[in-house]
Amino acid sequence: MTCTRCGDAFTISSTVAERYPGWKPSLCSACHRANGKILKRAAGPSTTRVSTPAAVGIDEVLARYTDGPDTGVFTDGSAQPNPGPGGWGAVYVKDNMIVDQRYGHAPATTNNRMELQALLVAAELVPVGERATIYTDSKLAVDTVKTWAASWEKRGWKRKSGPVENLDLVKPLFETFRQRPELELRWIQAHTGYRWNEYADALATAWTRETL
Repeated sequence: MTCTRCGDAFTISSTVAERYPGWKPSLCSACHRANGKILKRAAGPSTTRVSTPAAVGIDEVLARYTDGPDTGVFTDGSAQPNPGPGGWGAVYVKDNMIVDQRYGHAPATTNNRMELQALLVAAELVPVGERATIYTDSKLAVDTVKTWAASWEKRGWKRKSGPVENLDLVKPLFETFRQRPELELRWIQAHTGYRWNEYADALATAWTRETL
């Protein structure tokens, strides 16, 4: 694997690989640690790093939660504060085994943008032609793709009340689900103890921690 920040090649330990099959981290361990230090400095000497009850690491999520669907692609996105720095995460699992996962960070964004970005990446995790359910806890994202986008397209990508927000993400996302009928988009309730929804949240908030 190649670190997306420093460009160095790196590997994960056999223990981690066995525990999280299919996981392909985007940052090497050194850059993960450096990212945490940068976030601390950016916050200022009198400000603590963002911490919420849901912003726990993947180890804690896997140890704490067992409920919810065990197969599908689970996504989440957030900004802390909103608008502000944020992140997104997507994990593809089958029978509670991780097939693939990705996550990322944006220095200035919104909750809605991160939710939409997570869905775009989620579709990329599933091979074309393979049936899968993609879960999001954003009703806005579901309504955007399944209800509103078609009418916006007919109007030349405009709403009755004005321009479509986040059009750079909405258009490709709408097109993705139109071209891939094997993908089902479904809403899932947030923070109710569903294991893989909580896991996606942990990926989306990974930028707030020094470890994944």
